[in-house]
Amino acid sequence: MALLYERVCTHVLEQIRRGTLRPGDRVPSEMELATQFEVSRITSKRALEVLREAGLVERIRGKGTFVVKRLPDLTGLTVPLRPTPRREARSIALIVPDMSEAYGLDLLNAIEERCSEYDVQLVVRRTHGRQTDEEKAVDSLVSTVDGLIVFPVHGDFYNASLLRQVLDGFPVVLVDRHLSGIPVAAVHTDNVAAARALTTRLLDQGHEHIAFVSPPPVNTSSIEDRLEGFRSAFEGRGHPYELTYLRSTLPGSTTTESVRADMEVIRAFRDSKPGVTAYFACEYNLARMVDRALGGDRVIACFDSPGDSIGGPPYLHVRQNQTEMGRRAVDLLLAQLGGESVPNLTYVPFELIEAEAHS
Repeated sequence: MALLYERVCTHVLEQIRRGTLRPGDRVPSEMELATQFEVSRITSKRALEVLREAGLVERIRGKGTFVVKRLPDLTGLTVPLRPTPRREARSIALIVPDMSEAYGLDLLNAIEERCSEYDVQLVVRRTHGRQTDEEKAVDSLVSTVDGLIVFPVHGDFYNASLLRQVLDGFPVVLVDRHLSGIPVAAVHTDNVAAARALTTRLLDQGHEHIAFVSPPPVNTSSIEDRLEGFRSAFEGRGHPYELTYLRSTLPGSTTTESVRADMEVIRAFRDSKPGVTAYFACEYNLARMVDRALGGDRVIACFDSPGDSIGGPPYLHVRQNQTEMGRRAVDLLLAQLGGESVPNLTYVPFELIEAEAHS
């Protein structure tokens, strides 16, 4: 006698065989299948997961379940279904600008632990924020590893070597950022929503004049999205200001001279906009610089804040879930290696953390 979830699998498989469900079509949801077959959602969820493992459907967070664009050979395929054989990954590489306790170390730890769970070797290359080093890393690693996880550098231009690998179908997953218009899997925070939430919190606290502070956002999706979220929070309330040409906190650009120059720019901005009572820095190290430049007499908010763990002050901030980001990046890369279709965009959750509640 067939198990309950196998009845659901059989139904969906037959729908695909007959062409009632075609590649790209939406498959009924867990709730719809549970109602149709009078089973629990746990049962229908298991059925959809088995169908996914067999390479028949893909599940896209926030959208639903869809028949894969490229179906495997259905000849002789019967229930109970068996997972599509995976190409065994021997090693993958993580290419990252740099890492710190403020941001990056938790991401690295999660990727390393996930690779260990799957008995996959992890190779790490730091680019120090230089696109030339990123290109060299991509070119040298594609012949020695099975897939790449890339934290793209800040820059005005996309990495040609990386684009070439994506277009050639080499397994790649981006973390923290995405490349606009490029069909590559990316895992990151919903930066628009997170920045909007953080800005809204400042507005709710009574700050009417708020400045967004960042390096140049061009072609760095995380900053572009945070700036978009910041702007969108001011609909019908408050006054936004932008200071988006600081460079000293970029990887490889931190020198005594560059820091001194940026701090002078920040002070000049404060003097020209004395009504600004809160500054939203796009990342923690820049928040520290703004705080020092302004002498601690303005409210500071930012993305990510290690606070007391490295002796720095805790700010009102967005806490990104680096652990989940790292795990999902590995899972998506291994899914690609197994021949599965994966979504181009995967969001991980975030939290707003008050300064006094930091732990």
